[in-house]
Formats: sequence, structure tokens, C-alpha cells
Amino acid sequence: MTDSHPNGPFVGRPVIAALAIVALMLAAANLRGGLVVVGPLVMQIRDSLNINASAFSLLTTLPLLCFGVVSICVPWLTRRWAPQWLTIGGLMLISAGVGFRLLDNFPLVILGTLLLGSAIAVLNVLIPGLVKAFFPDNVGIMTGLYSVTLSLGAGLGVYLAVPLFEQFNSWRYPVALWAIFPLICVLFWLPMIRVKGVGRPANPQRVSLWRDKIAWSITFYMGLQSFYFYSMATWLPKILIENGLDAHQAGTATALINLVSIPFNLFIPIMAAKMRQQHKLVAFTFVVSFAGIAGIYLAPQLAPMLWASFIGMGCGCALSLALSFFVLRARNTAQATALSAMAQSIGYLLAALGPFSLGLLRDLAGHWQWALLLMLCLQLVQLAAGWSAARDKAVLPDQQRQA
Repeated sequence: MTDSHPNGPFVGRPVIAALAIVALMLAAANLRGGLVVVGPLVMQIRDSLNINASAFSLLTTLPLLCFGVVSICVPWLTRRWAPQWLTIGGLMLISAGVGFRLLDNFPLVILGTLLLGSAIAVLNVLIPGLVKAFFPDNVGIMTGLYSVTLSLGAGLGVYLAVPLFEQFNSWRYPVALWAIFPLICVLFWLPMIRVKGVGRPANPQRVSLWRDKIAWSITFYMGLQSFYFYSMATWLPKILIENGLDAHQAGTATALINLVSIPFNLFIPIMAAKMRQQHKLVAFTFVVSFAGIAGIYLAPQLAPMLWASFIGMGCGCALSLALSFFVLRARNTAQATALSAMAQSIGYLLAALGPFSLGLLRDLAGHWQWALLLMLCLQLVQLAAGWSAARDKAVLPDQQRQA
């Protein structure tokens, strides 16, 4: 429910409101593309840098570790700098991080990966808060648009990787796109600096949720859905290629993970906001996610596009539900921010095990069956966490629990 009177800094200012929407969506579009673009280029990058599968997996695992470590610090950062300035700084740091990943020196590539992951971690936490601050009366639809843009940016990163590689005969060109794009987005954020009422709070409220069961359920749900997404975005191309598909087919199937998820990204938050409990959405997410992995496990050549579409549906639903839980299970903005920071910090540390563990299992076993079986088992754990998070029950901060 919202107040009958319009709220937010853009009331009666449609032009600047439209610019704010564009700025938010452009920032969101940078949060996945620079990471997942390396998936379809795995063999070219490995050959160029002379690294094995486990070392390559660091390019997607280290950003997730950064998400976990840096996310918990974002509330502290927002007490010292306005979120608009932090967003601009994050976009510029993304550009610098991707730039380092273009070099031939693997230690510098790792440094760029750490910079990229840290910058994305800051924006991961900032943007949902900015959505609520900019558009408090339209959180549902704006969350949906934010989720859509995440998937669209990731989908474009994967889909354009192989064509750009073939056009320029170098894996660095599709990667370089994600060093240039953030700098363009900064131009749209400069007018946002003057938006009032979104700066540092005068008396910031500190909220701790470490003893709350609902908060932990949301945290595990967030982590396991990220484990699922990043593992598939990293390794699905190689899994399909090793099962007889060519690079174009594997790249298209992987791009479907992001593109198919788009309508679910948009509508799941709207549906979730209208439900007191979201158990039906959690169950649907489990069914399509499990079916996608089971199809790859049992018959990867039979219908790879269908299996990838199921995976995309599951990723879209799970991410949107996780983002929705941040708002639906919190009573106020301070609780929502604390829940987001906790879930993204611990959740992404859990997710960081995904690409690395699957790559390690592949190297040890010589095939992907054990890795896919692990994914199927973790879907059951994700279902349990989501079932708990879907209950109509708000988080209870430690301060109130002790009162």
C-alpha cells in the first residue's frame, strides 16, 4: 500500500524522472555483462592466457567473493558519501576493472577482476535502495524493470561475445565493450547528483539481522540462486560443446538463459507483491530450474534450447523473488537495506563456490555428470530456503529481539 499523495523527489518533474529511470537501468545493465561475457570465450581466453579450467573459473569466482566481502560494507559507505557519487565511482571502477582484464598478464587480469567485482558489489546494494528512494510509490514495477535490465545486460554480453570475436578475430573486442559502456552511463548519472533527498541520512539507523531465521532463509535463497546462475553462465557453453554442439549453438543456448528470463524478471515482483505468501512462485521456480538441469544431465543433445529456456525461467524467477524478499520481508527502508547487505554478502560468498567447484569437479572427473548432479541436489536445498522465506513474516532485528 502507498500513500494517496505522490511521493519521491520527482513529483511534478516528468523529464528528470524519465532521466532517472534511464540512469538506473543503464547502471543495472553493467552489473552482469562484464562478468558473463567470458563464458562463450572460455577456450580462446584459456589459450591466450595459458591457464586451465580451475584458473579460468577465478575470473567468475573472484567477483562473487568481492560481492560477499564488499556488500556488507556498503551501508557504511552510504553514511559517508551520497549514493549518486558512489554509483558514479562504481561505474568508473567497472570500466577500469574490465580494462585490466584485457591484458596478457594473468596477475593483472586477476587485479582487474577484483576491481570489477568490488565495483559491482557496491552497485548491487546501492541500486535497489536508489529505486526505493527515487520511486517510493512504484517499487514493484521498478524492481521488475531493474531485474529485467540485469538479465538483458547479461544476455547481450553472452550473445554478442562470439559474433564480435569472429568479426575482429580477438576475444578482447567483446570484452572491451564492457569497459566503454560504463563510461557512457556516467554521463546520465551526472544530473542525478543534484537530486535532493537522496544523500547521506542525518541520523543513519543501524540494523542487525544476524539472529533472524527469515533473514537467513532469504540469504541462502539469494546465494543458491546466484550459485545456479553463475555456474550455468560460466560453464554451460563448454558443457554443450563437449556434448557435440558447435560454438554458435552453445552461445545461443547460454544467451537464452538471460533472454528467456526477462518476462519473469518483470512480472514475478509484481505477482509477489500481491501475495501474502509466495510459496507457489517458489515451487514453480524449483520445477523449471530442476527440469533444465535434469535435461542437460540426461539428454543434452535432445533439446538444448529447451533446457536452456527452463534454466532461464528458473534464474529469472529466483533472482526476482530474492530481490522482492528484500522489500516484502522488511518493515522499513533501514531493514530492507540491512537485509539486502546481509543476503548479498553471505549469499555471494556461497555463490562463489559455484563456478570454481564445478570447474574443479570437471577437471577431477573428466566429465560434467558429477557437477550437474551437484546442481540438482542444491536445487532441493534452494527450494527449502525459498519455502521458509515465502512465509508472510517480517524480519525481526536483533535490537528488537533483545528488547
